Amino acid sequence: MKIAVTGGTGFVGSQLTDQLVKAGHDIYILTRSPEKHENQERVTYVGWLKDEYQPENHLPALDAIVNLAGQSLNSGRWTEERKQSILESRIKATEGVLTLIDRLPQPPEVLVNASAVGFYGSSHTKTFTEETTEPGNDFLADVTVRWENLASQAADKGVRTVYVRFGIILGEQGALPKMILPYKCMIGGNLGSGEQWMSWIHIRDVVGLLTFALHHKDTQGPLNATAPNPIRNKDFGRTLAEVMNRPHWLPAPSFALKAALGDMSTLLLDGQSVLPKKALSAGYEFEYPELKAALTSILKER
Repeated sequence: MKIAVTGGTGFVGSQLTDQLVKAGHDIYILTRSPEKHENQERVTYVGWLKDEYQPENHLPALDAIVNLAGQSLNSGRWTEERKQSILESRIKATEGVLTLIDRLPQPPEVLVNASAVGFYGSSHTKTFTEETTEPGNDFLADVTVRWENLASQAADKGVRTVYVRFGIILGEQGALPKMILPYKCMIGGNLGSGEQWMSWIHIRDVVGLLTFALHHKDTQGPLNATAPNPIRNKDFGRTLAEVMNRPHWLPAPSFALKAALGDMSTLLLDGQSVLPKKALSAGYEFEYPELKAALTSILKER
């Protein structure tokens, strides 16, 4: 397959690109700064999202587009300006993908668009699947709804469209290095009450599900990228402490996290229990369905 990838140099995008290249696919990474990268065998960098770039003139007939572009939620305190930047980065990237689809001689077969379990809002008691259609009512839910609604325009153009709703991605980059730091310093413990759900997923399964979405033609609409065994924060911490052979004893109070992080504290204090019902029903087999094995595999590589 010939696959264009936005966000291809990021945490998820780089892992996905490596796996797709190993499988024999040709990857075209759409980037604002192609001059900063050197083309490799089966990987070509193509200018995008600037007036001087016309990527449609430098791409072959594409089989698929994977849109992973968007500012990290962990990029700093959520001021109103930062919130707007988080939203606009996703909207502009998705608008760029839709424009590219319009300008290509023929549209790709499939668009796999990043999304997030933030769609569901937070709850200590509910369990969410792709069959849950009512979104939450907070900032992350609003961003996700607007992101998915925009991407859905690709389906109107005859492109099979999948919204891969990422949970907390565990790997050598992303959220995990911040999670393990208190345990390294022997001060790990519950965040807030510890009762909030953490719907996690190993980076290998993120790549696996993105690849699954590319190849399974019956898959469309929302696809939860979470392991089948979500866990509460207090149990996540205890498992992490066990794997690291460190104590789990010093809680971080909610008021302190809110004072330090502002609205961004919702990433730590709120959560949702999300199950990958569609992936399991379609036959996807998770490489890391259990948290202890997932954490052990990552921490052994460090």
